Amino acid sequence: MTEAVNPKVSLQRGIGGRELKVTGLGLGTAPIAGLYRDLSDEEAQATIDAAWDAGIRYFDTAPHYGHTKAEHRLGHALRRYPRNEYVLSTKVGRHFVPRTHPYDGSEGWQNPLPFEAIFDYTRDGILRSFEDSQQRLGLIDIDILLVHDIGRYTHGDRNAHYWKQLTEGGGFRALDELRSSGAVKAVGLGVNESAAILEAMAEFDIDCALLAGRYTLLEQQTLNDLLPECEGRHVSILLGGAFNSGILARGVQGDLKFNYADAPQEIIDRVARLEAICRVHEAPLAAAALQFPYAHPAVASVLTGARSATELRENVASFERKLPAALWKALREGLLDPRAPVPKD
Repeated sequence: MTEAVNPKVSLQRGIGGRELKVTGLGLGTAPIAGLYRDLSDEEAQATIDAAWDAGIRYFDTAPHYGHTKAEHRLGHALRRYPRNEYVLSTKVGRHFVPRTHPYDGSEGWQNPLPFEAIFDYTRDGILRSFEDSQQRLGLIDIDILLVHDIGRYTHGDRNAHYWKQLTEGGGFRALDELRSSGAVKAVGLGVNESAAILEAMAEFDIDCALLAGRYTLLEQQTLNDLLPECEGRHVSILLGGAFNSGILARGVQGDLKFNYADAPQEIIDRVARLEAICRVHEAPLAAAALQFPYAHPAVASVLTGARSATELRENVASFERKLPAALWKALREGLLDPRAPVPKD
């Protein structure tokens, strides 16, 4: 592996019990697929190149991002780099067909590709999705395969129907076949809720889970159940959404998005309190937001998104910045769960 210039970014932790390690900071690719704002192929390429130059060697994508745009862009960018020097994850649970109705913009994608999703968590559906991703990426070797958006957060009353596809319909069996054959090195979930991960662990032996937004400076309820269970079962967490969709990136003067929607007033008020403490200790809020979850031993990598090389470098600087122990002590006085591990000085 090429020697990286950022030691914390390039620090590696293992995935479950597998012979696979990911860097401390990973790149999530929803932003380069046009989440909330469109960007050019050149901007996407520059962002991925900046991640590589910073020492990031874990890249996550999904067919859902930009309706397959992220996989196309990421694969094109990564094919210039040695395949044995990075870890790649993508997701299954949807396959994409030509769009039959105009896109209404409700999912937040700007200028997505002209395809629409069909949810399918069956054995055949997962195998098809995996092969489709290989072709879009232009890469045969996918290291981690994650079941995307299973759970009540996405499917509501239809979740039991899709869960049955994973169990009786052979979806989990497909994951086991791909892992056992060596087609992928690790399998798990990519979701926005802890309940789905707990339910999956009770049903099937997963190696990891990409969890978006549920263990951040604003949310630590997963200390009650999910994180202890993951430690006990040696299931690694790939932590996405450390900025809770944006509000923790630049605070109350920035993007007031929380969990993919407009932030409620109580969240804005809590962020203002976090910012005030950070100012006292001369610590950027974004740095605290990115570093906090990585202090938990169950978290193998913190995934950050970026729309430009500049944003990427800002995130790397935030992850690398030294923060004083007094900051974490102050945050624990009413804003952090006292059980939460915090970074060392």
